Amino acid sequence: MIAMKYTPFDTMNCSLAQTLTVIGERWTLLILRDAFFGVKRFSQFQARLGIARNVLSSRLNQLVEEGILIKRSKVEGGHAEYVLTEKGLALQPVLLAMTHWGDEYKPHPKGARLEFVERSSGVGIRTMSAVSQDGRRLSPREIKAVLGPGLADEDSQLLTQREPD
Repeated sequence: MIAMKYTPFDTMNCSLAQTLTVIGERWTLLILRDAFFGVKRFSQFQARLGIARNVLSSRLNQLVEEGILIKRSKVEGGHAEYVLTEKGLALQPVLLAMTHWGDEYKPHPKGARLEFVERSSGVGIRTMSAVSQDGRRLSPREIKAVLGPGLADEDSQLLTQREPD
């Protein structure tokens, strides 16, 4: 077996690469999923995911360091809880989009595994998609990237634009 050299993303000037540095590891996404479902304690994450303690500890510590979760004790000397911060809650659309993609392209024969609804009304939410400033859903062919100030001074070969096939 040939060992592949790991190339870190944290040096890339790319928003997606920077995001993957934080949440790109598969266990991290499942930990976040469970946090959105209300899981808070280490033992709960471990029981639900079947993840090794050292891996779970490492992933939770990284999420705390990144400010996505906070670690707090409910009572002095009690078990710690991991709670989503505003930064963590802002990842909800990412997880929803991935779940909707999975429902579409990796479906269960009986249908959607989960249905997402508004808490107050119980009405289902729309499938995640790109939306224009005026609220219209946009297809991939209607969207293009342009240089922003954080990339304008660099080689922009990333932006060789062509329509998706």
